[in-house]
Formats: sequence, structure tokens, C-alpha cells
Amino acid sequence: MSAGGDLALIDRFLEMMAAESGAASNTIAAYRSDLMLASDHLERRLAAATPVDLARLGEAWAPLARATVARKSAALRRFFAFLAEEGLRSDDPGGALPKPGAARRLPKSLARGDVDRLFDAIAGRLARTPANPHDLRLAALVELLYGSGLRASELVSIPRNAVSPDRPFLILRGKGGRERLVPISDRARAAVAVWRDCVPPDAPWLFPGGKRHLSRIRLYQLLKALAAEAGIPPDRVSPHVLRHAFATHLLEGGADLRALQLMLGHADIATTEIYTHVDGSRLVALVNSRHPLVDLARSDA
Repeated sequence: MSAGGDLALIDRFLEMMAAESGAASNTIAAYRSDLMLASDHLERRLAAATPVDLARLGEAWAPLARATVARKSAALRRFFAFLAEEGLRSDDPGGALPKPGAARRLPKSLARGDVDRLFDAIAGRLARTPANPHDLRLAALVELLYGSGLRASELVSIPRNAVSPDRPFLILRGKGGRERLVPISDRARAAVAVWRDCVPPDAPWLFPGGKRHLSRIRLYQLLKALAAEAGIPPDRVSPHVLRHAFATHLLEGGADLRALQLMLGHADIATTEIYTHVDGSRLVALVNSRHPLVDLARSDA
């Protein structure tokens, strides 16, 4: 097939992903990138690739991280399954792609002491007179990130009036277009209320920036600068790290895993289990203090 053929079929596949699977825009962009790179490597013959071609492609991926190879393989497998289902190929060569396994590293997290240092740094900024609007914005951002476990893309695109002073939650459309209820702490609502007074009345976003809303890149930069100010290595702090800290600390405090799944917006509870790690000694202590047999042992004593 020609280069135009590859491009047209990739576009058609991505349209299907968006319409039928409800894939998020970030997912579509990642699939497009992986498919176009594979097409370039195979000299614009991706749609007509043979199992031998795909095996060689897998060999070219050998230096890449396992998670990257898994993502690329998943994108190509779905593409070839689509071609077969649509009758555009009589076979599905996806089985020749590498399968690096499902092992996933736990995301980085922050100890509670580190989180306290971040908030201490923010408090120091807010103590200045007069208050700097950029500090008020930072306080609202971090309160929502750590207090509600929002994704970076969800946080920066919150509508101006989505967080209400008299409502301890907001309805959010997150990854995959799924709606969920997100609890908002009293602290976060108070921080948002103060910051919102600085937002232009005609701004559609709570965190405006440029022609739209604050960018995710700018959010990362703000958090790195705050980490450095708090004496924490900047590479240890990001929006996702604060989201993971939210989940970890809630679980350590006794939160129900199913409730946490809903708050994080995970379609599969297995994802929640991966994103939330609990210290083994705490689990042992929990069994020793809460298991029904403990009460029986006491009554026998």
C-alpha cells in the first residue's frame, strides 16, 4: 500500500477509536504517534506489514523501556485487528509483535512530611502582604491536586464556576469521557474561592492561561519550583506524584479501595491496586488488631 494508504487507514482507525471506544484525545494522539513512527520505519508499508516485518520492528524497539514497547505493541495490535475486522486484510499479523509482559513499576510518591513541606512553602508565600495572585493560584492548584487526586489535564481545564463554596464535590468528565463525582475538601474550596476573585469574570476557566487555560507544562514547572523552594528534589514532584500521594495516604488512613477507585476515576480496580501501595507492616498490624479471630483469642485468655 502507498504512503497515502497508510495515512488514510490510520486516520480511519483513529476515528473509530474516538467514536466507538470513546478514547481520550491524549490516547488518540499517542496512538497516532506510535502508528506513524512504525509506518515511517517500515517505509510507509505498515498496513501491509508481514509477521516478518513486525518481528524486525520489535527488534528495533529492543533498546526501549518495557512500558514503551508494550504501549507501541498494543497500538499496532489494535490497528491490525481493526484492518482485519473491516475486511481490509485477510489476516492479522499482530501476534508477531513483542509482548514484554504486564509488569508495572509503582509511581513515585511523597511521604506525608514532604507534603507538609510543600504546604509550608505555600503558607510562607501566602503570609506576604499584599498577597501575590500567583501564590493564590498555586495554593488552589496544590490543594486540588493533593486534596482530590485530580489528573493534571482535569485540573487545568476546570471551568471557572465548577467548584462551588457550598458544595463539597464537583462532577468531572475525565479520562475516556467518563463522568465521576470528585470530593472537594473545605481547604480546597476556601483556596479556590480566594483565587477565583483574581480570575477575570469573563474567563471560562478557573485557571486561565494564554488563549485557553493553564497548560500542563506550566503546571509541571510551577510544582518543580515549589519543590525546590520546599527543599525537595524537583524530580520527585509532579502532578501525578501528588495524585498518587492522595491515593496512598487515603488508603493508609483506612479508605475503602472501591471508593478510592471511584474518586480516581479508574475503570478497572486493578489499576487502583497498582496506584496504591501500603506498607506491609501496616497490613500486618491491621490483621492483628482487626481480624475476628483476635477477639476470640482474647476471650479464651
